[in-house]
Amino acid sequence: MAGAKSSTTTMALALGLILMTLVGECHGQCSANFRVGYYEDKCGKVDAEALVFFVVKKYFNKDKDTVADLVRLQFHDCFGCDASLLLEGEDTEKTARPNQSVGGYEIVEEAKVALDKYCPGVVSCADIVVLAARAATFLGGAYWYEVETGRKDGNVSRATEATEGLPSPRLSIPDSVKFFQDRLYNYRGTEKPDPSMNPTLLSSLQEKCPRGALSSNEAFLDQTKGSEFVMDNGYYKRILEGKGILEVDQQLALHDLTRDIVINAAEDEKVFLAKIGPAMRKMGLIGVLTEGENRLNTCKKVR
Repeated sequence: MAGAKSSTTTMALALGLILMTLVGECHGQCSANFRVGYYEDKCGKVDAEALVFFVVKKYFNKDKDTVADLVRLQFHDCFGCDASLLLEGEDTEKTARPNQSVGGYEIVEEAKVALDKYCPGVVSCADIVVLAARAATFLGGAYWYEVETGRKDGNVSRATEATEGLPSPRLSIPDSVKFFQDRLYNYRGTEKPDPSMNPTLLSSLQEKCPRGALSSNEAFLDQTKGSEFVMDNGYYKRILEGKGILEVDQQLALHDLTRDIVINAAEDEKVFLAKIGPAMRKMGLIGVLTEGENRLNTCKKVR
């Protein structure tokens, strides 16, 4: 089966752009304790947001997958935005099957440890997740955007909450391969490929992913050469050409609910880049905790 590298940057942002129509500005949450620039005078002479950016940039310079890792980390955590995903232990969200391939934990942890040397327990892990995702999107080519800070960290983390509405955690690797290969060879039981797939892409994928065989070959979800680790609108252009790797990718360009969003993103890269920030910012407002406590010295456990 072809691997889907850097997959969740574009998918999370596609869903984030849709979320822009559903989530408003702060919903009354913004206050003296939850606002842009909350940490400006709370960590001595240290600029907390700049320190997070420095840590992210260090990882980005070594591995461009950092962008996808941190965007996905915020996406998975931010149906709560309380860093509950970072807690370790038996049956925590981190152990849930959909989260086992999430990356970027070590980046947030390093930033937390560094910050707590200067201002212990002041900067929440929940805020670091959001600040790190912003740094990553900017380093990946998107425009800089402001984010609210002042979130508190969650104390509860359940694996069951991370799997609701997602594919069953019992889905085996062979079943996953079959799910993907059905698009190439037996789309919806027709014994034919998915007719919406671009013929050139189909031929390439069939070569990489022989029917019935497990393969270590990889395929980027963004089929724009040179665009795999860059924040641009190449992904949207390709799915309009029928070059979506997964069916859900292709359906974004075909479904009435999302087709216009895809077209607008594909037609004007500047407009697309300008929307990334607001989408990520609004995603970061879901389920925010503004009362409670912050973790100390690590994001892996509560105090």
